[in-house]
Amino acid sequence: MIKIDFDLKPADLKSDLDRFWQLSGEKIDAINKEYPQDQGSPVFTENGKYTTRGWTEWTQGFQFGSSILQFDATGENAYLEEGKKKTLKLMAPHISHIGVHDHGFNNVSTYGNLLRLMVEGKTSHNEWEKNFYELALKISGAVQASRWTTIKDGGFIYSFNGPHSLFVDTIRTVRILMLSHSLGHVLQHENDTRANLLVRGLQHAKSTADYSVFYGEGRDRYDLWGRAAHESVFNTNDGNFRCPNSQQGYTGFSTWTRGLAWAMCGFPEELEYLATLSDEDLSAYGKRSDIEAFMLKAAEATCDFYIEHTPTDGVPYWDTGAPNLHKLGDYLSKPSDPYNDFEPVDSSAAAIGAQGLLRLGKYLKEKGQTDKGQKYWQAGLTVLKTLLQEPYLSTDKSHQGILLHSIYHQPNGWDYVPKGQKIACEESSMWGDYHARELALYVSRVISGENYYTFFNCLS
Repeated sequence: MIKIDFDLKPADLKSDLDRFWQLSGEKIDAINKEYPQDQGSPVFTENGKYTTRGWTEWTQGFQFGSSILQFDATGENAYLEEGKKKTLKLMAPHISHIGVHDHGFNNVSTYGNLLRLMVEGKTSHNEWEKNFYELALKISGAVQASRWTTIKDGGFIYSFNGPHSLFVDTIRTVRILMLSHSLGHVLQHENDTRANLLVRGLQHAKSTADYSVFYGEGRDRYDLWGRAAHESVFNTNDGNFRCPNSQQGYTGFSTWTRGLAWAMCGFPEELEYLATLSDEDLSAYGKRSDIEAFMLKAAEATCDFYIEHTPTDGVPYWDTGAPNLHKLGDYLSKPSDPYNDFEPVDSSAAAIGAQGLLRLGKYLKEKGQTDKGQKYWQAGLTVLKTLLQEPYLSTDKSHQGILLHSIYHQPNGWDYVPKGQKIACEESSMWGDYHARELALYVSRVISGENYYTFFNCLS
């Protein structure tokens, strides 16, 4: 269980954040100089150097988005220009990619961040450039929404596994539908039938809340408050749910912690977005109170589960049901150990989940639930404090990653095991590095009093 530091304040982390951004810039520079871009998108490091892994192209937006976030945090214009140049040159195929569920990762991280900076006044206004970013987000949202499976009680954006497959990851990519809708776009089918992208996004969120997250209500014998399944499998002939499953976790009946983290982050930021919409806009789906209720329940459940099932310092092991965890003894009553002999930790889950804890905490405090909100807020700061220190912060100038001890696919054995170690450790991932930067930017802006950071700040 996380040992929450209730005395920790964002300002207490300022010097650590300053060091983080210095190191972050060095890592970005090293990748730009050394990584052979013609080999494909960088995915994770092996022996400190980024390499690619063919599965789906879901990390390129994180690479260029990292440069954009670096500019946001430091004001160093070279990073902005690099992010803009690479977005223009290489990101267009991601807008029209019909084969993935990752549009909210790739395109919000690039086009969305560039538009946000312009709307916030951190870059100069250019009407044609603004229109370009908006068009990219509009089309990306519609293309993402076209990967649609209808079920008895709604529908969902299906994963790259096919129409039967709902991934919990996609709760964070669904924001691309929200942006596309708010920019005035729709998805058109045969005979000009129009699909409301907000409704489709909310239907996906409801399916995720209903089937990916568990609430201790007896759905199966392993039902715990906040447990999350990576994949939910449906019969596409009749729309019925069949079973939980897992692609990157241990089983469908345990919790892959990065999948949990996607839900922890996705639901709170959607709650923040709902506050910008009118009741009339939401009425196309249903009542505001009903929508907020299912999202808040999922957000609280997953964040509670994370706090309860994570070591004291806030960094989880890769799956709460990993088969060798018992060999670590009472691992939840001590700090995480990335160098143990049995099961890897996943720092990328911590970076993603910490942002969710902070957003949920702020949301609840603004709703008057001060004590509950403060618990989540302080838990998020506690996790960030851990990630800003070694052994999770990468200070080695020869290592291209910023966040160490990230895991991609433990069951497939894709992650690098350094010489002398028995498990994967000491390596970074592009999504882990990006979300560490996003988390750091979130808190850096809180400290400086800048405009509160959200994905929908790009909406003018």
